[in-house]
Amino acid sequence: MKDWTLDDIAWDRFDLSKVDPEILKIVKAAAMVERNGVDYGVYLSNVFADDHEFRALAPIWAQEEVVHGMALGRWAQLADPSFDFDGAFKTFTDSYRLPLDATTSVRGTRSGELMARCIVETGTSSFYAALRDSNDEPVLKQICAFIAADELRHYKLFYTHMRRYLEVEGLGRWGRLRVGLGRLGELEDDELAYAYFAANAAPGEVYDRERFTSEYMRRAYGIYRMGHLDRAVAMILKAAGLPANGRLRDWVTRLGFRFLRRRIAKFERAAAAAA
Repeated sequence: MKDWTLDDIAWDRFDLSKVDPEILKIVKAAAMVERNGVDYGVYLSNVFADDHEFRALAPIWAQEEVVHGMALGRWAQLADPSFDFDGAFKTFTDSYRLPLDATTSVRGTRSGELMARCIVETGTSSFYAALRDSNDEPVLKQICAFIAADELRHYKLFYTHMRRYLEVEGLGRWGRLRVGLGRLGELEDDELAYAYFAANAAPGEVYDRERFTSEYMRRAYGIYRMGHLDRAVAMILKAAGLPANGRLRDWVTRLGFRFLRRRIAKFERAAAAAA
């Protein structure tokens, strides 16, 4: 679905009795990151300053990300009327900053930047599909379905422009794979951990990266099922120029699922020790 707005959400179907408090925590964090789409749009516009075709699309993409954040934030406020969405977002953006003065990609090349964006959109599309399937609250299911479809479309956007730049820059399969693996390794960086902190920490709590990474990741990883991961693996392999079907996909999916289970177990042990 394209160009949906908050008015397209069936807010009157909200059912408080079906809100999962654990899901609510990761939705609050996701709302922070999505609402910050404007800054990502500025960064991409700077990196692709002389590419008028792509630069015209970046603000549109960014605004769609903001709509995602506003929808998730509004739902979170229905689920928890005490949630100060604007205040939490200010806390997040006051301390987490993108390199808005950059004029070249932090990935080294434009094709590398677009590969990294493909990885991000793969992650978000699979995340919102998993979030849709792991909860029974009808409004959140609708929002997640809308967002998952948008993120898949965004993947196709970045993939199309990456193919164009590959013809000029010649970033090969292994170069793309290195960028992709590097971006996957950043899933547990400060952005998501600080978003979780800003959205969920009690007044007076101090940010502890290790703790809040654990708090977010054990909940977020826990909603994934094999099918969600399988689809994500296919998208990553396609972006890297590798076969997206067959034994490689099956092997990577199984390996990835075992990795998620191990990470969840690690984070749960850390949470138990802290308690």
